[in-house]
Amino acid sequence: MNKRFASCNMFGDISKADQLYIACGYTDMRKSIDGLIHLVQHQLQLNPFQNHLFLFCGRKRDRMKALYWEGDGFVLLYKRLESGQYQWPMDTEAVRSITPQEFRWLLEGLSIHQPKAVKKLGFTPSMEVKTEPKTLVKSGFVHHSMV
Repeated sequence: MNKRFASCNMFGDISKADQLYIACGYTDMRKSIDGLIHLVQHQLQLNPFQNHLFLFCGRKRDRMKALYWEGDGFVLLYKRLESGQYQWPMDTEAVRSITPQEFRWLLEGLSIHQPKAVKKLGFTPSMEVKTEPKTLVKSGFVHHSMV
């Protein structure tokens, strides 16, 4: 980044979003900020004024819009692929939450359903580390240590 802009706040820093939501199926890409806000509130039944990123895709699956509330206004990002298509989910559910990893896959042209990907555990396993004393013999002295 140019050093003279380094101290400026980011314009649309979507990496700060707490949650990512994807609108399954296609969305009319003619919708602007107000139209997408209405869709989020009434169709997806979510609050667009929370720190969430909402993702939408057009019928051709070569365009994506992202709606993000920055605390003082909305940011609308728009991306059009010059070649290829997004592997956008056409599930029957209207909206689903996705992980940052699934978002990266989507941007890379991959499906968010990666059956061979290593899945994160939904919990933290509890492990007790058992240590047994080991006896070391050095220079005729016996040392006990826990390893």
